[in-house]
Amino acid sequence: MNREKVFSYLGFAARSRNLVTGYNTCVLMMEKKRIKLLILTEDLADNTMKKMLQQCSRSNVEYRIFGNREQLSHITGKSDKGIFGITDRHFAEIICKEIDRIQSEREVF
Repeated sequence: MNREKVFSYLGFAARSRNLVTGYNTCVLMMEKKRIKLLILTEDLADNTMKKMLQQCSRSNVEYRIFGNREQLSHITGKSDKGIFGITDRHFAEIICKEIDRIQSEREVF
């Protein structure tokens, strides 16, 4: 299934140091224009979600809401994170495409 693809790309991004996690780090990296894609987990606190979405629009960063903290933290080797920033353009494009495909399939069913 496509979710597995996203998980493996996220794992690769983490291992190749093209992934940053956590609220403060991601905000800082967005301000420095380093983040190409921000992934927020579906179980992120409402207030945090709102703040991050505002930051995305201010910094003109693309984002996707996908997965849950437990899954993504486990895959990326980070503990209990709900905010993931992809710093590599190619990883960002591939992951973005896969997430969009999954979410469009979900709407069909």
